[in-house]
Formats: sequence, C-alpha cells, structure tokens
Amino acid sequence: MSAPRALATWELVAMVAALSALNALAIDIMLPALPMIGADFQLANDNDRQLVVVAYVALFGVSQLVYGPLADAFGRRSVLIYALGIYIAGSILCVFAPNFELFLAARALQGVGAAATRVIATAVVRDLTEGRRMAQVMSMAMTVFMIVPIIAPGIGQLILFVAPWRWIFGALLLYALMVLAWAFFRLPETLKPKNRQQFNGPAIAAAYLSVLRQRQTVGYMIASTFVTACLFGYITSSEQLFVDVYGLGPAFPIAFGSIAIAISAGTFLNSRLVIQHGMRRLSHTMIIGFTVSALILAALAQAGLASFWVFTGMAALTFAMFGLIASNFNALAMEPVGRVAGSASAIFGAVTATGGAMLGAVIARSFNGTATPFAIGLAAAGAATLLAVLWTERGKLFGVGPNVVQKPV
Repeated sequence: MSAPRALATWELVAMVAALSALNALAIDIMLPALPMIGADFQLANDNDRQLVVVAYVALFGVSQLVYGPLADAFGRRSVLIYALGIYIAGSILCVFAPNFELFLAARALQGVGAAATRVIATAVVRDLTEGRRMAQVMSMAMTVFMIVPIIAPGIGQLILFVAPWRWIFGALLLYALMVLAWAFFRLPETLKPKNRQQFNGPAIAAAYLSVLRQRQTVGYMIASTFVTACLFGYITSSEQLFVDVYGLGPAFPIAFGSIAIAISAGTFLNSRLVIQHGMRRLSHTMIIGFTVSALILAALAQAGLASFWVFTGMAALTFAMFGLIASNFNALAMEPVGRVAGSASAIFGAVTATGGAMLGAVIARSFNGTATPFAIGLAAAGAATLLAVLWTERGKLFGVGPNVVQKPV
C-alpha cells in the first residue's frame, strides 16, 4: 500500500481533534454512569467512584514517558496504531469486567493506549509547525474537540436511558475502531529521518535531559500541571457538584456541557488572536484573570452565596480563560525542543497529566457536600500556575517572544 498523502491543514486539525476526543470521551461519556457503577460494584464510599477517572488518567500520564522515545525512534504512525490496539483491548475488558478491581485495571489499560494519542498528536503538529502557528493549530483542534465534552455526558445519559452502563464502553470501542481506521489509511509519517533517535537507555536519557535543560519547557510544563489540575478537579467532582449540591439529576450533562462550551469559546478566541498578540501576552493575561475569578468564586462559596446560577456562571467565566491558556502553554513548552518533539511531548504530557490528575484528585477528594472546597482548590491552583509562569519568565510577564510562523517541512 502506498504511503498516505500529506494532510491538509483542515484534516490535520480534524485528526488531532479526533485523537484528543478519544481521551475526552473515555473520561466524560461515563460521568453520568458513576452512581450506577458504584452501585453495581457495591462501593462503600461514594468518593471511591472517582477512582474510575483517576485510574485512567494516572496511567494515561505515566505511559507517555514510553511513547515519546518510541515515537522519536520508530515514527509517529506505527506507534499510534499499536497503541490504539491497546485502547481497544481495554475497552473490551471494561465491557466484561466482573468486579471493580478488574474494571479499574481495564480503565488503566485504556489510559495506557490513549497516552499515545496525546504524544503523537502534539509531536505531529510540532513536526509540521512551531511557535504561534503551532498554538493556532492546537487551538483550532481544541475548539473542534471541545464539542466532545459538551455532548459526551449527554450521549452517556442517552445510552443509560435505553441500556446498562456497560454499553457506554461499547460506544468507546466503536469510536476507537473508527479512529484506528482513519489513522491507518490517512496519517503519513511526519518524523524526519534526520530527527530519528536511537531507542536505547543512553539515547532516551539524553533526549529527556535535553528537554529538562530548557527552562522555558520545564517552567511551562509545571505551570500546565497546576492549571490542568483545575480541569481534572472539575471533571472528577462535577457529577457530585451538580447532582449532590445543586440537585440537577439527569440534567447534569446540560450544566457540564455549559462549562465545556465556555472552554471551547476560549480556545476558538485564542485561535483567532494568538498570531496577532502572541502566546505570552494572551496566556499571561488570562492566568491572572483565571486566578482572580477563582478567588471571587471561593469567596462567594464561603459566604454561602454560590447558588447554582452564580456557581455555573463564575465557573464558565473561569474556564473560558482556561481555553486561552492551555494551548499557548503547550506551544511555549514545545517551542525550544523540536528536534526531540516526541520525547518532549511525552514528558510534558506525563507530568501534566499525572501531576494534574493527582492534584485534581486532591481538589475532588476534598468534596464535603458544598462547592467551597472545589472553589478554594481552583484558586490555589491558579495562584500556583501564576507563580510558575513568573519563575519561567524571570519575573517578566507579557513578553512578545519570537514570532515564528512556520517551520520548513
């Protein structure tokens, strides 16, 4: 079979979005089913059902450290195809797991497979673009992919209306098979032969060390970890916040989708503004706004003034600013490390996903029947993100940085 032709920009954006959606679906589509999963497996502690999300995200994070060197040594396409096979195997096991322990293992296996989608998507975009252009492409992809968190809980709820919760994982299986077919027939190899790395201990260590020597990469990786914790904290505790605190019941997906719409609006706005204003100016402004907004929400919650409409409105405002932060932080971290994009994407993804999941779990596990602990955690993580950016930029915010639009392909 002849090699696939180079992707047009629209198909690159669509494929990156589809790969990202595989991960988002694995988390969001089953959120309405968490009470049923807990009941079927007879969990004694309601907070234990959060492990269904945590087990997936934790393995999704650490597995990226393996996929990065593999992608730099053997190419993006073949590594992705094999990893999608692992995800499919995990999805099948989720459908048939007889007990909670095996179910968590299946979720972890899904995370292992999905980890490649994060590494490969970022590496492919970095192979083809850099700087503001990379931030724009990632924002465009994220804008498309954010449709998934908007509709995924609703899809999950619709499935629950007509079938048991395990059918949700059957839907994940079907989607993964479609993505596998698309990647197999359409994704070309984007790793240049001159950038191919050795796959052995010294070469892997050298690649990771070259990444960790970059202050900009490390700094924005740390900052991204804290801001990602906000998102994971929200996703993990969203069902309890909207159902237990505000009593939405089956209407939960609508409220969840409203926050996703806000994030999508932010990422779309970023794709329109980043070329003109730059990654630093936008993301630095937004992280200040994010932290201030979260502090206001925490104060309102502490004062007992966070009604459903106040909470949802403030959360939407706060996470809209997240949409103008995440893609820019990602592009800024990847900017200096194009030669080892796979390894850089892997360590960035592993640290931000695993660290974000762990910190997000701390935020979620603090749930006490009110929105206050969540709001306080959001503000604290926002402040930590701002401090990390200040360290990275040596105390100087809003710098323009290099205006690189396109890397030679």
